[in-house]
Amino acid sequence: MSQIGDGDRPLIGMIGGSGLYDMEGLSNTQWVKIESAYGEPSDALLFGEIDGIRIVFLPRHGRGHRIPPSQINYRANIDAMKRAGVTDVLSFSAVGSLRKDLAPGAFVLVDQFIDRTFAREKSFFGEGLAAHVAVAHPTCARLGDALMKASESQDVDVRRGGTYLAIEGPQFSTLAESNLYRQWGCDVIGMTNMPEAKLAREAEICYATMAMVTDFDTWHPDHDSVTVEMIIKVLSANAQNAATLARRAVPGLQDRPDACPNGCDRVLDTAIITAANARDPEMVAKLGAVAGRVLRA
Repeated sequence: MSQIGDGDRPLIGMIGGSGLYDMEGLSNTQWVKIESAYGEPSDALLFGEIDGIRIVFLPRHGRGHRIPPSQINYRANIDAMKRAGVTDVLSFSAVGSLRKDLAPGAFVLVDQFIDRTFAREKSFFGEGLAAHVAVAHPTCARLGDALMKASESQDVDVRRGGTYLAIEGPQFSTLAESNLYRQWGCDVIGMTNMPEAKLAREAEICYATMAMVTDFDTWHPDHDSVTVEMIIKVLSANAQNAATLARRAVPGLQDRPDACPNGCDRVLDTAIITAANARDPEMVAKLGAVAGRVLRA
């Protein structure tokens, strides 16, 4: 079982739906409950192996999709992954399309986000220990390279680069909102990748998002004719394609450099602003997994 301090080998984490943790070739599996300083994660973590390579999977909404987007404990999820020893996270999420050329079934390797959520805890830091982490480039290009290489032999429309508009939900957009987001130049719209991506950066975990288009958002003239059966059909196909993509990407992530070339694993070096003698000991203890590298220095 992998834990922090288990060695220098990378540990790949995945966040997504049931299609991933049921993927073909996943062996030596074990569900393990990881305690977090930030409350209950969405579920236990599934430890396993793909061709002898260790991975850890977290169902974002819990098994059976029990938790709506606003009630997901994003802090506990990322904290638990960090405590498990995860170094890299591949995130898979269903989205709506805001572009005519991104049809249902397409995948988008997201590299930017616009965060329109408002009811979620968005930082591990707070009163007693303040930090300001840079997220100008919120995803890791190294993980993106691995995902794109893995997609080369796959019969799926995978686009590299795109902006993910994160809304609070659980309701979908109004027509006016959808048209506004298109004017902003957004490519896809979803409810789950914020603050997940920001928290992964605070935890110094390399992070990449593959957004899977299930339907066109409300801007599209055919949107009202979309049925639940149609969406479920696309979701099922997307899940199978995501599992294949994830399985193929994992081997390419084993030769992890000592330091991420994009600096994802060192962002806290210049982020913590509270003087050492003014830091709240309880906050320091709470941040032991997320920020222990710099707080113990």
